[in-house]
Amino acid sequence: MDSLALMRSFRRVVELGSFARAADDLALSAAGLSKQVRQLEARLGTVLLQRTTRRMSLTDGGRLYYAECGRLLDEIDALEQRMRAGSERVDGLLRINAPLSFGLCVLSPLLSRFLAAHPHLRLDLALDDRVVDLVGEGFDVAVRLRSELEDSSLVARRLGQVEQLLCAAPSYLQRHGEPRTPQELCGHALLGYSLSQSPRAWQLQGADGASEFTLPAPRAAANNSLLLRDLLVDGHGVGSLPAFVAAPAIAAGRLRELLPRHRQPPRHVHAVYATGRLLPAKVRAFVDFLDRELPAALAAGRPVAPDEPGLLRASE
Repeated sequence: MDSLALMRSFRRVVELGSFARAADDLALSAAGLSKQVRQLEARLGTVLLQRTTRRMSLTDGGRLYYAECGRLLDEIDALEQRMRAGSERVDGLLRINAPLSFGLCVLSPLLSRFLAAHPHLRLDLALDDRVVDLVGEGFDVAVRLRSELEDSSLVARRLGQVEQLLCAAPSYLQRHGEPRTPQELCGHALLGYSLSQSPRAWQLQGADGASEFTLPAPRAAANNSLLLRDLLVDGHGVGSLPAFVAAPAIAAGRLRELLPRHRQPPRHVHAVYATGRLLPAKVRAFVDFLDRELPAALAAGRPVAPDEPGLLRASE
């Protein structure tokens, strides 16, 4: 038996002045409790209690040990109470990783409300389009947008999905024409997202099924959707953008959605964090907040389906 359990048994015997009463209080047999005290004495190498058939008394060592073990047990109990209380308090430093474009376009408008709801919390938000080593780089939680998550020892909670839109600027389409079928994309200047899980293997889902094909090498590639948007707006080619990046430019007339009846697979939004039996309150609060707030935020950038001509796109 561990030392703390033996200390608690010994303390209760002294407090109640009787093995029988202490055994009843601890839901043990008197013989079992007596054995525990003997084990403690053997471990310490000293007699703590003088026992006869009529009375029980503490030895000098027993009095010293009783005073000190009582102090230690009280401190341990106080520490456990503080930890239990702290496990429900949202405070301290929360380190978050998220893709740059998602952080600027979607998270940024939400974080003010999250901070206001948790005044004792500090945020360290790192915007980075690469997939970071969550544990190795010391992040509490990451937001990831992927068609599929790689196998991992991390926990992933799905929060929503983001549509991908094929786009080009009106100026580009005036010069080169508008592709009418997925196959015609191969004849256009393409702009690629270099961190895509399959940067040149595109899949488009239409009414007649899925079209999957390998594209020629892109004219330009970048690891950030905001940069790709600017290149597209400037008329340098055709590319794929997440709806929350593309929709404002489409609404402003700077981009035009292509092949609206052929959709790319959506990218799923996940909150990813380390495994653990007890999730820290700050992480749980942030993930729950995103679960509540993201659907409306993502709907603001939802593309208009071909059969919804009356709906308005999100404006800038």
